[in-house]
Amino acid sequence: MANIQKYSEETFESIKHYTEDGIEFWYARELQHVLEYTEWRNFCSVIDKAKIACINSGHEPDDDFVDVNKIVDAGATHKPIDDIMLSRYACYLIVQNGDPRKEVIAIGQTYFAVKTRQQELIEDYDQLSEDQKRLAIRNEMTVHNKSLAEAAQQAGIVTPYEYAIFQNKGYQGLYGGLGVKEIHERKGLKRSQKILDHMGSTELAANLFRATQTDEKLRREGIVGKEAANQTHYDVGRKVRQTIKELGGTMPEDLPTPSKSIKQIEREQKKKELKK
Repeated sequence: MANIQKYSEETFESIKHYTEDGIEFWYARELQHVLEYTEWRNFCSVIDKAKIACINSGHEPDDDFVDVNKIVDAGATHKPIDDIMLSRYACYLIVQNGDPRKEVIAIGQTYFAVKTRQQELIEDYDQLSEDQKRLAIRNEMTVHNKSLAEAAQQAGIVTPYEYAIFQNKGYQGLYGGLGVKEIHERKGLKRSQKILDHMGSTELAANLFRATQTDEKLRREGIVGKEAANQTHYDVGRKVRQTIKELGGTMPEDLPTPSKSIKQIEREQKKKELKK
């Protein structure tokens, strides 16, 4: 079994480059090495699948996959080799289409998915305050929960009761067996209070990843049946939890509960806007 401790966010951060304009990118051949593909041609097949996914999502591949030539040392001489400059989104699509049996692929999926989502939320995500991050991710969570509900309905989750069970399975996978009721109790929340409104940005990001990946998996694999859909949500939640553990992160149930709810932050923001 691979030594999972050697994998972390630094695994991918360490091979990140910047253009003269300050735009981040990764070289495909360096990513190939990190993702443990020994043959370039095999990795190219993964890149081709990622390009197809890019087209299907409405993006132009040429913007995210830029062919380049590099000069490398070849003994006493130098020789040109083909390479590809990849955007963060391109890397995300590559790891999504990579070999799921590779442990580093699972970590890459979490890293690029969360970072790509943060970048989509706002370019200056890292400059936001904790309250601003919470609001941004919570709003994104609202959007994706609607999409997840639609995917669940297509799979056979029809009634509100069935959807509550489906959601509970996702939480149980991510929170080590704790369901909605147990999480409420752990956070000291009333039944009427929404769990997502009482999460910090890190916990929200983990739940956003759980929701988006379950949504995509249900649709991509055409999963049908309540039991299959529930199991899928649980499995995705458990996989996210496993990756957090492998990265040395804090388990979601052990993260602190913020003193302010999302509703309180929203009210404070409205007051500030009215004073302007």
